[in-house]
Parts: sequence; structure tokens; C-alpha cells
Amino acid sequence: MDKVKMLAGWIQDAQNIVFFGGAGTSTESGIPDFRSAAGLYQSEEKLPYSPEVMLSRSFFVKHPEVFFDFYRSKMLHPDAEPNGCHRFLASLEHHGRLKAVVTQNIDGLHQAAGSVNVLELHGSVHRNHCMKCGRFYSLNEVMSSSEIVPKCPVDGGIIKPDVVLYEEELNQDTLIRSVQAISQADLLLIGGTSLTVHPAAGLITYFRGKHTVLLNTDPTSYDHKADILITEPIGKVMGQLAEQLGL
Repeated sequence: MDKVKMLAGWIQDAQNIVFFGGAGTSTESGIPDFRSAAGLYQSEEKLPYSPEVMLSRSFFVKHPEVFFDFYRSKMLHPDAEPNGCHRFLASLEHHGRLKAVVTQNIDGLHQAAGSVNVLELHGSVHRNHCMKCGRFYSLNEVMSSSEIVPKCPVDGGIIKPDVVLYEEELNQDTLIRSVQAISQADLLLIGGTSLTVHPAAGLITYFRGKHTVLLNTDPTSYDHKADILITEPIGKVMGQLAEQLGL
């Protein structure tokens, strides 16, 4: 049987679906991923430091100008639109089948597509707070700042994006809720992730349900454990599923 048809059948039978995704979920929306051949970490562009260094907490504190220059030019994609993957998952949630999206992404495209229960392991570019007074600022307010390092107009504090940097811990409440969602699922869809970033990647080990499906264009260390492995672009596959299921 065709893999997509088989997966459509599993989705129809499932009562509690959870999606665990990474940067590959948004590549079809024009946002580069990190670790693929065409990803941000493989860029041939001359950078003053490696992306991993520039996206660390210590670097942010020591060199905020360099951090924000890189962050603004490489991490922000305000014009990106949800693709077939985001739209299909939102539809599944609307119909009561999908209970949670657990994502490593910070782009907010799941919410833009209509998903409600989105657990953002690595935070979001859409939430920003002054490091002095804690005031909230939107992505538009950060992007419209005339300064490279956005400052709070009230007290001059640096406005930091609520994005988990290297050397920072993940939000414990988000982690707990993600573990609960995955452990209660009967169908786990994993998509667009290299499964190399921890502790996020380790969350899939909490799955105790019936079927695991992996949708990824590049090989991962988890391929042999998946009940179905699909290597086509995830947005394309989700679009096919939407047609088959009438969603």
C-alpha cells in the first residue's frame, strides 16, 4: 500500500495525534533550516563567528550588536506564510484529532495557520521583553527599531527575544507539557527535524502509542524505528493527506 494512503488510514483511526517538528517544517515557507546541506550552519557566506557562537547567551551579553545584526538578517522572516504542513496540522486540530504541536521552531507559523495548542520548545521571535522592566514588545516593534540593538523606550533596557539561546535552559513548563502530550498520544508524527538537538529530540522517547511516522528529507538516527518513513517534502505530503482525508 502507498505510504501516504496508509498514513491517512492511521490518522483516521487515531484519537490522539501529536506532531513533533523542527526547522524542516518551514523550509517550504522560505525559511532556511539549520543542518541540511542548504542550511544556515552550512552557509558559505563569510561570518565573523560561527552561528552556534553568535546564538549563545554569553555572546549575546558580550556582543549584542553582532548578535542582533545576525539575528535580524538570518533569523527573522516576517513575510513567511504557512505551508501545506502547517495548514494540515491546524485542520487536524480543528477536527479534534491533533492534540498538540511540539515544535523546535521559533517562527510562529503554526499559530499563523490556526493551530492553538502549540508548545514552542525554543521560544518565539514574536515575543520580546525588556531585560530591565519586562515590558512586552512585538516582532514589528523590534524590527522597526532604528537601533541595531532594540532598546526599551521606557528605561533603555535591551529588548531580548524570547528565543532559547545556546547555554540557556528550555522552559520547564513547556517541557513538562510536551512530555505529557507525547506520552498520551496514540499516533506520533515527526517531521522536518534532524533529531540531533537535545534535550528536545529526546522527547520522542516518551511515546508509548501505536504508530510513529517520520517525515524527513534527510536521514536521521531514528529512521529504523519509524513505522512509516517518508522522505518527500513534508508540505507536499501533508497536502496529499489533506486531499485524501477531505480536510
